[in-house]
Amino acid sequence: MGEVAEFPVEGGSQAPAGLPRQERLEALRRQIAAIPVRGGSARPRPAEPATSPVPVDRLLPVPEPLARLLPDGGLVRGSVVSFSGAMSLLIGVLASATAAGGHAAVVGHRRLGLLAAAEMGAELSRIALIPEPGPDPVEVAAVLLDGMDLVVLGLGGAVVPPARTRAVVARARSKGAALMVTDGRWDGAHVRLEAAVHGYRGLSASARGRLCGTGLSVRAQGRAFQPRVARIDLCAGRTGVEWRPGEPARVGSVPRPVEVAR
Repeated sequence: MGEVAEFPVEGGSQAPAGLPRQERLEALRRQIAAIPVRGGSARPRPAEPATSPVPVDRLLPVPEPLARLLPDGGLVRGSVVSFSGAMSLLIGVLASATAAGGHAAVVGHRRLGLLAAAEMGAELSRIALIPEPGPDPVEVAAVLLDGMDLVVLGLGGAVVPPARTRAVVARARSKGAALMVTDGRWDGAHVRLEAAVHGYRGLSASARGRLCGTGLSVRAQGRAFQPRVARIDLCAGRTGVEWRPGEPARVGSVPRPVEVAR
């Protein structure tokens, strides 16, 4: 697997002691400036390009079964997505974005499944991890929007005031980055995604004690579209994890999201 960048931010093990907050943020900005131009080789691939009014260069790719749920076939740059539930779906989005050449940062997630991300095709060298962002993870995420295609922000149960969410949304829009927020309350998100595990496919001798597949129930809802639901199967393939459409699901049939092992 490739190397994963880890930024030394307040609260992290590599953070310089005693530096004022403004100097820490300036150091983070300098590190971002050293990252290659973001998205230069990204290849967005909306599932239904004929129906999407958003230009393809304004989209970040997602796993194809999820793309079918989203009206634009991907994550729109400059938008905010609120996510809850099974982390497999979030890791799949991260994998798709980086596999297509994009750069991503993950803020406030101490136990991200990097092995699962690699098996889904993620380019780990394009992922920056800030597991301990300090007392203000929103500020750290806002700075990272300046140099990333996708920022995943774990709020740790916090409620972000509307005035602050509007400021961060405006920054994401001006910088052309997508923001996914988890583990907290963020009002005004453009899209809300919920995912829950609805079943597993059993073990096999060739799998050496590992599950052969996991079924997800996914619900998407946004400002401009009604709730949509789908079943998605994650299957162990020869070269990694494969995303396949599952059996049809009805609106309202998605179980309440639960925290699952990462």
